[in-house]
Amino acid sequence: MDIEGIGAVITGGGSGLGEATARALAARGARVGLLDLGRSKGAEVAKDIGDAALFLEADVSSEEQVTTALDHAREAFGALHVTVNCAGVGMAGRTLGRGNEPFSLDLFRRTIEVNLVGTFNVIRLAAARMADNQPNDEGERGVIVNTASIAAFEGQIGQCAYSASKGGVVGMTLPIARDLSRSGIRVVTIAPGLFGTPMLMGLPEPARDALGASIPFPSRLGKPPEYGALACQIVENPMLNGGVIRLDGALRMAPK
Repeated sequence: MDIEGIGAVITGGGSGLGEATARALAARGARVGLLDLGRSKGAEVAKDIGDAALFLEADVSSEEQVTTALDHAREAFGALHVTVNCAGVGMAGRTLGRGNEPFSLDLFRRTIEVNLVGTFNVIRLAAARMADNQPNDEGERGVIVNTASIAAFEGQIGQCAYSASKGGVVGMTLPIARDLSRSGIRVVTIAPGLFGTPMLMGLPEPARDALGASIPFPSRLGKPPEYGALACQIVENPMLNGGVIRLDGALRMAPK
């Protein structure tokens, strides 16, 4: 799909991987909607990108809020062609903590609700709008890119909730791609490794350096624009569909 002139919505667009993806798509001629919480920097980022961007305040786990946001984007752009799901939360904790205290079920549910249910909520609502698009020469009406994590495959100690949520995103990628094939909508998931997102950049520099050194090559944290570049390549390559792409510098995470 040609990025020039398309309408795209990026969840979690106010920072990190989402912000980098929004900037990458806008630089290639897309009009971008940054869907994020009101307390995010989404409005500031949209203003910085310029006329090609708008901020869409919504919680991805809310059907009503996402519906309103996507309708706003479609009205502003004329059509919705691309959605990139970057919104997510990370809740750390062992199944049994100190003193054998069980992990909070509320935190587990919240992680699943945002990372997995929220991703599916956006997928289904975006796909319903993409299905109305006129197909291009390849028969494409839309492209959906999801964000998992290599924790879906090698979850570390304390990542039970996070790994479960991202494993769910991996697991639903192929069946959703098959579901939406009749509508000409592709679905691909990126599983990033260790990236320089706000969460990791908040760590002390020695800790960041140690994490980067654990990556075989390049031995550094991933850069959010590298994620954004891959998202753009997925949009542009019509044969990428139904798969999960690791973006991790050959990292395989140890238990801790």
